Amino acid sequence: MARLTGRIVPVASLSCSQKARMFELFASHFHNADKKNFDGDLAEKPWVILLESRDSGEIRGFSTLSLMNRSIDGIPVKVVFSGDTIIHRDYWGGLELPRVWLDFVYSHTREDREARWYWYLISKGYKTYRFLPVYFYHFYPRYDRGIPAFEQKLLDAFAEFKFPGQYDPETGVIKTCRDYLKPGVAEVTSRRLKDPHIKYFVEKNPGYYLGDELACIAELSETNLKPFGHRLLKGCWRI
Repeated sequence: MARLTGRIVPVASLSCSQKARMFELFASHFHNADKKNFDGDLAEKPWVILLESRDSGEIRGFSTLSLMNRSIDGIPVKVVFSGDTIIHRDYWGGLELPRVWLDFVYSHTREDREARWYWYLISKGYKTYRFLPVYFYHFYPRYDRGIPAFEQKLLDAFAEFKFPGQYDPETGVIKTCRDYLKPGVAEVTSRRLKDPHIKYFVEKNPGYYLGDELACIAELSETNLKPFGHRLLKGCWRI
């Protein structure tokens, strides 16, 4: 497998050529990709994880990040929001993105232990949703249990804040009517539907192939991170 090197970069420091390459990658994976929308979303994010080829240094993937604050039932909450995330298909299956992402996120949680930390992401493809059961014990929504009241309030609050008029709290789905995945990027086959998490994602978000996104959440605590995630953190703490 080809290898990547990941690093956190302030969005404000990106060059025009880097932004152009990022949009090129984005457009290669999504129909209806719009440069103005892409640039607007990027400008809202303070950071981006750049994934670059170890051989050429060329950008082969990226994931945008932002932090949001909220108070739910009087409890201070901080949320890491993951925006556009793309990896060139030659590098699918690598661990550099989750390694850099986990290092970044958990370094922030250790700086403020008074707040409760969560990861909020929106999934228009099963591959994004599958990150949740791979790395976390508890996440929502999921096929085998309901959403606790606190997490439901948090999920609704941030979804309505980020996507006013587009989020349906009854279904948990965001209808942005924008870009959608091209064929071959995240195909749902009969074999993949044997995975209960993928089956649930398709049932919960039946319009995923049109670009509908499922609002999801997972607590960013040491105890909620699975052993595989702890190993990627390179011994930042022991379980």
